[in-house]
Amino acid sequence: MKITRLTTYRLPPRWLFLKVETDEGVIGWGEPVVEGHARSVETAVHEMSHYLIGQDPSRINDLWQTLYRGGFYRGGATIMSAIAGIDQALWDIKGKVLGVPVYQLLGGLVRDQIKTYSWVGGDRPADIIEGINKLRKAGFDTFKLNGCEEMGILDNTRKVDATVAVVASIRETFGTAIDFGLDFHGRVSAPMAKILIKELEPYRPLFIEEPVLAEQAEYYPKLAAQTPIPLAAGERMYSRFEFKHILEAGGIAILQPDLSHAGGITECYKIAAMAEAYDVSLAPHCPLGPIALASCLHIDFVSRNAVLQEQSMGIHYNKGAELLDYVKNKDDFRVVEGYFSPLTKPGLGVEIDEEIVKEKSKLAPDWTNPLWRYYDGAVAEW
Repeated sequence: MKITRLTTYRLPPRWLFLKVETDEGVIGWGEPVVEGHARSVETAVHEMSHYLIGQDPSRINDLWQTLYRGGFYRGGATIMSAIAGIDQALWDIKGKVLGVPVYQLLGGLVRDQIKTYSWVGGDRPADIIEGINKLRKAGFDTFKLNGCEEMGILDNTRKVDATVAVVASIRETFGTAIDFGLDFHGRVSAPMAKILIKELEPYRPLFIEEPVLAEQAEYYPKLAAQTPIPLAAGERMYSRFEFKHILEAGGIAILQPDLSHAGGITECYKIAAMAEAYDVSLAPHCPLGPIALASCLHIDFVSRNAVLQEQSMGIHYNKGAELLDYVKNKDDFRVVEGYFSPLTKPGLGVEIDEEIVKEKSKLAPDWTNPLWRYYDGAVAEW
């Protein structure tokens, strides 16, 4: 079998799908994308195609190493996301050829179901209580929300109080009937993170995500030393070589690699194993589409340290399409009492409706994240 063609489709709301074809008619799908930079990743995928056309798709390890090392310059969001989507498609092909789900090729199930959570509240947390009530009716009992709006490097007491008030209202309304994580989204500087984390401790959030930016990772162990709240990070780290330093330094309790950013299934399988060696949990980042989610689930179901799976059903970024709009086998992604079951179809287990993909790709918008500024006019972290 040989790879014959790579085709990409930019799609609403902010996704990029990759179709890898072979001379024997077996097709693999991947999702190589950086939110807001889909065109850049699309270009990177096609730049790498000369390494793939005419090659045997079953040699995933060799092709991964070729894509990673063959171009001399390596790493970073764009290149690693391009590799990630290609890698997903290759695993999809291999599973389909052998007639088994990808998790069977990685040693088989380590659990029967994986807990998922739902986003609530939007970029600027609002209507949290109403949102949680609606989602509870849909069977969710675990949530994630943005912990704050923009937060200055040194901000005022009112901003801190406003953040704490939102979290306090959740506990006052629901008690311990639900769990929720707080995503600081890299919006908070180290000095303000220290203050906010201390103030939030009485409300016992499940975790605090990206308490500071990944480029300020030296603060992770310092912040972890001051609080019992588990700290989570990883969506803006792109290879095991970056995660190595985080794990060695300590401080992160929950690692969140993104299967569409951090080198795909091949790389994230290794990252998950590294995390287990450090007694660190795994909760893959995935505010993306169905192929990315399917890839995450295969890692969840072979990784003993996997604890939570993010998914984008109803997320505030989804305008123009929802998670399962491009999927034929929607029932396989059904959430029951807050849990996903293993996908059972061969390969990644997601059947893409190619006709809808082609049609929707004709009018795909170029999604960009908001550009926020502080009151003094300086650019803020979004």
